[in-house]
Amino acid sequence: MNPLLQSLRGLLTLRWASGRNFVIAVPFLWLTVAFLVPFLIVLRISLAEMGEGGGPFGTLMRFADGVFVLKVKVSNYLSIGQDELYLLTYLSSLKFAAITTALCLLIGYPFAYFMARAKATVRPILMMLVMLPFWTSFLLRIYAWKGILANHGILNELLLSLGLIGQPLHMMNTPFSLLIGMVYAYLPFMILPLYANLVKMDVRFLEAAADLGATPLQAFWRITVPLSKSGIIAGSMLVFIPAVGEYVIPELLGGPETLMIGKVLWDEFFTNNDWPMASSVTVVVILLILVPMAIFNKYKAEQQVRA
Repeated sequence: MNPLLQSLRGLLTLRWASGRNFVIAVPFLWLTVAFLVPFLIVLRISLAEMGEGGGPFGTLMRFADGVFVLKVKVSNYLSIGQDELYLLTYLSSLKFAAITTALCLLIGYPFAYFMARAKATVRPILMMLVMLPFWTSFLLRIYAWKGILANHGILNELLLSLGLIGQPLHMMNTPFSLLIGMVYAYLPFMILPLYANLVKMDVRFLEAAADLGATPLQAFWRITVPLSKSGIIAGSMLVFIPAVGEYVIPELLGGPETLMIGKVLWDEFFTNNDWPMASSVTVVVILLILVPMAIFNKYKAEQQVRA
């Protein structure tokens, strides 16, 4: 080969590799700045005492008289494991997040399926209807549910006028109102990934299943659902992860029976002014979410390798 062509080929290969590395490095740099650095700051606060003057940044390391001292405080984590309030709050948050995810999946899957099977000219309108709530402030939408579910709210007044109930139903500040608000807020995050997955599915698989004698229900369960597994997982993660740490909806629509970890975090940060304890609670929440996700991703990768 001509030495000039060989040098040119090597230069192009080097530039392509450099460009690829740059493209890969950008999202990793963003994740480092947006997630890893804040997490390390929170972790540091959780392992230190409150600083002088009540500030959150206490001293972890100290060097005096030729002695280097590393002082790590783990009592906050021990308190979390021993205090029943924190354990019940974690379990309550996981329970409500799981129920919200399941309800969003049950409601969102048929809607996403209908959107994917609608005419191409109708799909943008349906997509706009799904995204329309985002055009309004999140707080205003949650406050609207207070007016709907209150004892003398719109829903109770409607039921009373129709004669379906004799006295107002108590729906506010209950697990019911909490789940209504969370499902309403997070439903679009389930519909959009499902729609993106279902709209790309090849309908010829369903036609082949029908030719082989499968009923529509069998074809849906054995073909559509397995092929939409990635959309189900993506939508479930988008709903479950923020729902675990939700604060606004439990504060506005929930009651004493709906204590979630977001409310505990707020109290520790701003009521008790105990930043190390609040940071410890935050670290445990992150681990509760990330560790199962990491195990699941590892299991999924192993399955793909075996396949």
